[in-house]
Amino acid sequence: MTSGPGHSLRGHRSVPHTGDLCVEAWAPTREECIVEAVRGMVGSFAELPADASCVARECVVSAEDDGRLLAAVLEEVIYRMDAADELPVDVSVAPEPGGVRVRFRMADSSTATQTGAVPKAVALHGLRPARESQGWACRVTLDV
Repeated sequence: MTSGPGHSLRGHRSVPHTGDLCVEAWAPTREECIVEAVRGMVGSFAELPADASCVARECVVSAEDDGRLLAAVLEEVIYRMDAADELPVDVSVAPEPGGVRVRFRMADSSTATQTGAVPKAVALHGLRPARESQGWACRVTLDV
């Protein structure tokens, strides 16, 4: 996997996948790649107004490898969507021993316009985060 359209240093895109949603993301660092994957996932099904009222949320996510770390962060977004009716307007990810610290700016999901199928879970098959010559890239399949 190489950087995306126009060879930008960071970004994301949805790619066709039978019955599911597949998101590819890329960025200079592992943490920025996770941010782009979150943006790609949320952007695949919702549009949030720029002036949405937000609350700050923070958590530490740990995992034994980069693939499971990516999955755990995306699962955290799905959990917050289901449990608290919140969607991230913005996200930042910083390294933490054994994982990452994730900071969200969350908006009430009722302010969003639904534009696609809402993800229900992250599939572990085909999960591919990898360091490449120009940074990090990942591919994740989401069950919708």
